[in-house]
This record gives sequence, C-alpha cells and structure tokens, in this order.
Amino acid sequence: MLSALLDACVLFPMYLRDTLLSTAEAGLYVPYWSQKILDEAMSNLVLRGKISVEKAKNLEEIIKAAFPEAMVEIPLDIEKAMTNHPKDRHVLAAAVMAKADIIVTSNITDFNAEALTPWNIKAQLPDDFLCNLFENYPEEMVQVLRQQAQKYRRRPLNFAALLTFLSKTDGANLLKLVGKIRSYESHNGVV
Repeated sequence: MLSALLDACVLFPMYLRDTLLSTAEAGLYVPYWSQKILDEAMSNLVLRGKISVEKAKNLEEIIKAAFPEAMVEIPLDIEKAMTNHPKDRHVLAAAVMAKADIIVTSNITDFNAEALTPWNIKAQLPDDFLCNLFENYPEEMVQVLRQQAQKYRRRPLNFAALLTFLSKTDGANLLKLVGKIRSYESHNGVV
C-alpha cells in the first residue's frame, strides 16, 4: 500500500488536514509523521491564532490515537545525512525511517530530486497526491469527502460547500482535485 509522510505545512490548514486524514482513515494510503512535525503543525496553529494551546494538545492526541502506527522516530545521524533544505531535513529523515513512498508537502522546493533519489522517495503537493488517490479510488474519494462534510458540527457544510473550501488557497488549494471530482460527479449524473 502507498505510504506518505505528511509535512507540518499540510497538517496546518483544517480542511486539507481533515481530507488527508480522512483518506488515510479510509485505507487509501498509510500516513506517517514525526513528533517534530506534529509539534511544528500544532505550534503554527497556536501562533496564528487558529486554536488555543489546549485545543492544539487535544488535536494532537486525537491524531495520535487515530493513527498510532504513524509516529516515526528519527535517529540524529539519519537527519544529519540528509542533503535537502536544512529546515526540512528532519522531514526527509522521517520519510526515510518510515520507508515512505511520498512526502506530501506544500514546500516542494525544499525537497530536490538530488536529495530524494537515493532514498527512492518523491515529494508531491497535496493537490497532486490527492489527485493520484482519486485516479485510483474515485468512488472511495467522493464517499470520504461526503462523509467529511457531514463531520463538521460547529460550521455545518454540505458536499458542495466542502469542495468550495477545498479549492480555496487559504482552505486547502486543491483546485485540481476539486475539478476532477466535479467532473466525475457531472459525468455520473450526480448534482
């Protein structure tokens, strides 16, 4: 099964994080991260005023409980051996330790091919990663997103509203995925 290391930057936007975790929960891929990645994501949520420290701790615990096998330990010597951008060497090291196929990141320039090739790992933007999942599992992806839309209690969304949020730059920036889903739905006579 496809495995992916999720960078902190893709765990930050709520709708993107929910989509990535929902697709993993549905068994469409196996997710990985390190404590440092989770710390960075939660810290950014708090620093940008998205949630309180207490809610960030709760969110982290929920994520860890939902995916207990996702946590990767990174030996210091492995991180030092990485040759990608210094601030993201811990991310590549985590991907190596997880034996991940892909690093899902919005910071694609921090993971050049020269640094990734020896480890047989690719870096992909979240939109590209989710589009690839959609191409392999179109019905499952639509079902996952329909279920995701129903999970929001504080700010209820229908499926169309979720797709709109996912297409926005500050929401998830999943323009290609949303286009594919809308085309698929239209082609299959679903409104």
